[in-house]
Amino acid sequence: MAIAPALIDRFNADSARLAPDDRLGIAVSGGPDSMALLHLAATALPNRIEAATVDHGLRPEAAAEAALVARACAALDVPHRTLTINVVRQASIQSAARRARYEALASWCRERGLASLATAHHADDQAETLLMRLARGAGLSGLAGVRESRDLGGVRLIRPLLGWRRAELAAIVAGVDTVEDPSNADPRYDRVRVRGLLAAAGEGIDVARMAMSAAHLAEADAAIDWLVAEAIRARVDRSGEGRIAADLEGLPREVRRRILARLIAESDSQVDGPTLETAMARLDAGLMASVGGLKLSPGRRILIEKAPPRR
Repeated sequence: MAIAPALIDRFNADSARLAPDDRLGIAVSGGPDSMALLHLAATALPNRIEAATVDHGLRPEAAAEAALVARACAALDVPHRTLTINVVRQASIQSAARRARYEALASWCRERGLASLATAHHADDQAETLLMRLARGAGLSGLAGVRESRDLGGVRLIRPLLGWRRAELAAIVAGVDTVEDPSNADPRYDRVRVRGLLAAAGEGIDVARMAMSAAHLAEADAAIDWLVAEAIRARVDRSGEGRIAADLEGLPREVRRRILARLIAESDSQVDGPTLETAMARLDAGLMASVGGLKLSPGRRILIEKAPPRR
């Protein structure tokens, strides 16, 4: 199968920006998107990639799908591994499977000496994610959507296809054997319903521009994170034994919220969004707040310390 040179040049530019000169791991499920990623990478980066397919053990067809990917990789002279995992069934089986999948892929990359792992997320995925998170009332970090790159247990997770459309990728693998996960047509899942809404809107919604908006939001999110790091360096005192003092006066609320979230995490406590909002409202009212095993005291310098044991 020949891929147009212009597409190879485009992929080379996208991947080199995110993972220059690295040996690259490719996550390939056998679906059209990931198979297009495999063919692009195998052509653009010969002898620099390896592929892995995760069998979650949730569907009897999964083993045959992994075998299909293995055959495709053999034809492309790409080393391939099937990673078999066990997913603990819980309320959100998709979320549990996603976590287990990324853990397995990161472990495989470390074992193989692969500095980066590429997945086939694209512009349509980005638009769907943005709409889903808008519907859930997400903040800026959530609305930034799928990130171009992030750390995954010491491996750089990259998405070189975020600027590509689903239809473009499908055209690359036209005539190639691919598989389709039946969950992609199951309306019980939010993403499937959102995908249907976008399809119904047709040209009324510009998916590429939605993906661009998510990218702008990601840049804004990163800028605020930088400001938060600077504020922590300048305004946080850790000299008190077992106590952190943070001067947050005059800072924008979002910056204060992120500082508190980081300092609470630093103190080995976890906090969800609603709990943190409640704590901030109490502090703003001049009242003490509790988060996990911590006591937060109000004032110009907010004090964060271990809460005394309950009697």
